[in-house]
Amino acid sequence: MTGAERIPFADLRPGPDSALVAQAIERVVARGWFVLGPEVEGFEHEFAAACGAAHAVGVGNGTDAIALVLRALDVGPGDEVIVPAMTAAFTGLAVTMVGATPVVVDVDPHTLTMDPAACAEAVSPRTRAIVPVHLYGQPADGPAVAAVAARHGLAVVEDCCQAHLATNAGVPVGTRGAAGAFSFYPTKNLGALGDGGAVVTNEEALATRIRRLRNGGQSTRYQHVEPGVNSRLDEVQAAVLRARLPGLAQATATRRGLAAEYRRRLTKGAAPVPERDAGHVYHLFPVRSPDRDALRAYLDERGIETLVHYPVPLSAQPAFEHYGKRPCPVADRAATELLSLPLHPRLSTDHVARVADAVNEFEERTL
Repeated sequence: MTGAERIPFADLRPGPDSALVAQAIERVVARGWFVLGPEVEGFEHEFAAACGAAHAVGVGNGTDAIALVLRALDVGPGDEVIVPAMTAAFTGLAVTMVGATPVVVDVDPHTLTMDPAACAEAVSPRTRAIVPVHLYGQPADGPAVAAVAARHGLAVVEDCCQAHLATNAGVPVGTRGAAGAFSFYPTKNLGALGDGGAVVTNEEALATRIRRLRNGGQSTRYQHVEPGVNSRLDEVQAAVLRARLPGLAQATATRRGLAAEYRRRLTKGAAPVPERDAGHVYHLFPVRSPDRDALRAYLDERGIETLVHYPVPLSAQPAFEHYGKRPCPVADRAATELLSLPLHPRLSTDHVARVADAVNEFEERTL
């Protein structure tokens, strides 16, 4: 490593909103109400409005958010749910949580989001739902996936865990299908101080059932009308998210500006994943290089931290191998080439220039 300041991949230390976050936590502690109280209710209302949805339901995490929507749609054993190969394993695990079978399909060679043609080919008489993933903050091809779903009478459950405030052809993610699932893991564009998640939907009956299912299936206290789970966004995390939500739009604009700077400066070989839609919110900024591992080592030597999203596609994960396997050559290749560069609101354009210069230097030497 050189003597230059190290550039971390993410920075989760207290920032400009630290005073507001501290006040929010103190408010909850002073009230003495910690589960399913006024902070959760307030956040649900505010987050639904920010997402352009009629309803939001706070839950334990993003994985539970997907699983609860599927459960509320009566998806279960014997059913199939189509998911893309390029995503965190938790997308597929959410399907297994309800006893259904994840059917993993290949991704678009450019954007790496679900390939609508591959999705259509995977539909069977057992298919009940499609879970497109808005990967890295890039919206999946919502209209094309919705068309496949409409032809076969399938539900669309959007995995929006990396796509807070993203839009797809002008439509807010999470509102085109039956529901959208969000994560508030600390590294997300809207992050809590621990785990958290939410479902957004325009369907009142679906929201009502998810509220019941997240709380053990209770209709009223101690009256469990159906089997549910324990997956509740707690009051402290809801208060933190309420403190941070007003700044999300500006943080998103900052991410977009930094991404544009990366695109302008990266000129020597490592190719950013293309932007399909201006609604991209840049949770991550991945590039592709045939010498990914060597590039990562080169950047690390120069004090630049990177990560790989994702080194193993769902189609190659041992956890899913007993469900059968469809060929996913695009995802298989991408998994060997992808490298995520630092991108977060505390990054400066000088940092971006330093990272881009180092990437370009490596590519020039390789060429």
